[in-house]
Amino acid sequence: MTDLIEDLYSDYLICSFGAVTATGLSTVLDGAISHDKITRKLSEPAQTSKSHWLKVKPFVRQIESDDGVLIIDDSIDEKPYTDESPLICWHYDHSKDRSIKGINFISALYHSQGVSLPVGVHLVVKSDYETDTKTGKRKRKALFSKNHYARHLITQAVQNKIRFRYVLMDIWFGSAENIKFIRHEQDKHCITPLKGNRKVALSLEDKKQRKYQRVETLLLEENQTREIWLEGIDFPLVLAKQVFTNEDGSIGILYLVSSDTELNYERITSIYQKRWNIECYHKSLKQNASLAKSPTQTRTSQTNHFFYSLYAYVKLESLKITTQLNHFALKQRLYIKAVQQAFTELQKLQNPVAA
Repeated sequence: MTDLIEDLYSDYLICSFGAVTATGLSTVLDGAISHDKITRKLSEPAQTSKSHWLKVKPFVRQIESDDGVLIIDDSIDEKPYTDESPLICWHYDHSKDRSIKGINFISALYHSQGVSLPVGVHLVVKSDYETDTKTGKRKRKALFSKNHYARHLITQAVQNKIRFRYVLMDIWFGSAENIKFIRHEQDKHCITPLKGNRKVALSLEDKKQRKYQRVETLLLEENQTREIWLEGIDFPLVLAKQVFTNEDGSIGILYLVSSDTELNYERITSIYQKRWNIECYHKSLKQNASLAKSPTQTRTSQTNHFFYSLYAYVKLESLKITTQLNHFALKQRLYIKAVQQAFTELQKLQNPVAA
C-alpha cells in the first residue's frame, strides 16, 4: 500500500540517529532519488488515519484475537523551536503539569499476542481561538474535545471489525460520557481508573436517592471488588482497589472500574496492565522512528512526516516478531553496524596506502 519513496523514507527514519532531511535521505541513496523529489513527496496531500489503516490492516488481521484490547491515550511530540501553528501549538501535559509546545496526537493502539499496532490516530489541530477567563488573553482552541476524538477512534476500530472486547483508557478519558458510549453505542466493555473524588453509590436504591460518596472514602480492601453505581451512568460497574509501591518507595492507590461486572480483581488488573503498551509505543515512536527529529516547516509536511514515522514504528513491530528483539535492541544493532562501518572508513582515510 506504499510507494517507493514512502517505503525508503520510513526505512530512513528507522536507520537515522540524528535529524532527518530530504537531503539526508538523498545522500544515503547516493543521489538515486533527488532531495527535491523527496520534498515534493512530503508536500503531497497529507496522509490520514484512514490511509494509515490501509497500510496496517493486513498486519492487524494476522495478529488479532479475541484477547486483543484497544488502548486509547494521547501524547505530545515536543517542538519547542518550531514556529507556532494550528498543528504545532501549546497543549497541557498532565504528566508534567504544565503546557508544552508541540504536536498533540491521540492514538487507538490495538494490542494482541504481544504485538501493539496503532490502528487509528488523530492529530489535534487548534484552529479556533477563545479568551482565557483567568488571564483575558486569547488562546488557541480545537474544534472538539479530546474525548470527542477518542470516541471517534473507538468507532473507527469497531467499524473496521477489529477483534477486541475491552477498551483501556487512562484516568483523563474515564468520563461518564465515554464509559456510556463504549457500552451502549459500541457494545464493548471498558476498564479505566477513577479519580478519588469521583462520586459513587453502593446500590441502585442509593443511586435513586442520590446517596453518593467519594471513591476514596470507601472501605475497600486490596484484592477485592464491589459493585458500584457511578454518578452519571445508568448501569453498574465493578470497582477494584489496586495498591502498589512507587519507585521512590511511596504507596500508590489506583481505583479501577470495569463495565464488565463478571470480572474479578485478578482479571481487571491483568487486563488493565496491557495499557502500559501504549506508553512503550509513544516512547519508541519518538525515539526509534524519528518522530521528533524532522525539521519540516509546513503543516502538510509535518503531518506526512508524522504518518511516515507511524509506518516506521509498524515496521519495527514487524521486525520484533521475526528477530525476537525489542525496538531499542533493534536500533542498537543498527547503531553498532553504523559505527563499525564508520570505524572502517576512518581507518582507510588515516591509512590510504594500506587501504
